[in-house]
Amino acid sequence: MQLTTHRLNLPLKHPFTIARGTILSQPTLIVCLEHDGICGFGEVTENTYYGHSCASMSRSLQKVHDLLPRYAESSPAEVWPELLDRIPEDRFALSALDMAAHDLYGKRIGKTTRAVWGLKDQSIPQSSFTIGIDEVGKMVEKLREAAGWGIYKIKLGTRHDLEIVAALRRETNARFRVDANCGWEVEETIENSKALRELGVEFIEQPLPPQATIDQKREVFSQSVLPVIADEDCQIEQDVALCHGLYHGINVKICKCGGLTPALAMLRQARSLEMQTMIGCMVESSIGISAAAQLAALLDYADLDGAELLSSDPAQGVHIDHGTIQWSPLAGCGGTLKMTTLASFNSVHSPDEDC
Repeated sequence: MQLTTHRLNLPLKHPFTIARGTILSQPTLIVCLEHDGICGFGEVTENTYYGHSCASMSRSLQKVHDLLPRYAESSPAEVWPELLDRIPEDRFALSALDMAAHDLYGKRIGKTTRAVWGLKDQSIPQSSFTIGIDEVGKMVEKLREAAGWGIYKIKLGTRHDLEIVAALRRETNARFRVDANCGWEVEETIENSKALRELGVEFIEQPLPPQATIDQKREVFSQSVLPVIADEDCQIEQDVALCHGLYHGINVKICKCGGLTPALAMLRQARSLEMQTMIGCMVESSIGISAAAQLAALLDYADLDGAELLSSDPAQGVHIDHGTIQWSPLAGCGGTLKMTTLASFNSVHSPDEDC
């Protein structure tokens, strides 16, 4: 069982801005787990907000090298707790390895990952397309450039949030969702919810910061006229129960929770609590998107447009066609690297990065 990593730099079509900052490109770590000539792929992107770099995640993966042979005889779900015990501080790195393990497992037995889980390709939600924060006119231009999607997720957290949504609404009758990325306060959220409902917004994602008090979150939960979905407040399995009664639903990010194994458990737990379910993504390649899409049958909402924000993709697999998931013909998660193009993505892979 061999693990190889590739550090790549993903170019964006446009600068991507949320309430916390702007990026022009996205560094990402691609993991290849190989056994008997079959490769499983996983991905995790750098994230300064959560304190993870490609270098630090590569170092974390070195710590679990001796556990890799377990994947030859056990399922990814069986191995996952052992990995968490070894690198509890780095669920980002763990997520890429777990993703690669699920991909490898499916490819070895000739089944898609979702089929291994017993999920059917039925009631699959449409994905949204994200409009990052910018000047109002530029956000309108981005919407026009991405015409034809049925759902748009609008990044907010500015002094002109309602003006932004109103301007975009004049351009389309599509469904809107908004993500404040922890940028609002209690009264602001409640008042904005009323105006946003009139503008055809479906829900508000993570309006308050995680540091807000339980009473503040409960006030928003009870008084917002729109559903409120947790993102930063729901990172790991234990957070699902904590969000119950404070949020109407959860947005699971695979990189934050530690992989497909816990993501699957979180979504099933949320559904058992009658909470709405969503999978989100980072700006990432088709490796990460292909893995996240395997969970689609468990979702009320999908936000899987990360690869659509790139000007060039080093991978191929599951494709999001104006919101519709187009499945890959490959087993496992369905993604694969375009090996002949990696040099153009500034890969700095070298032998000493092998785990």
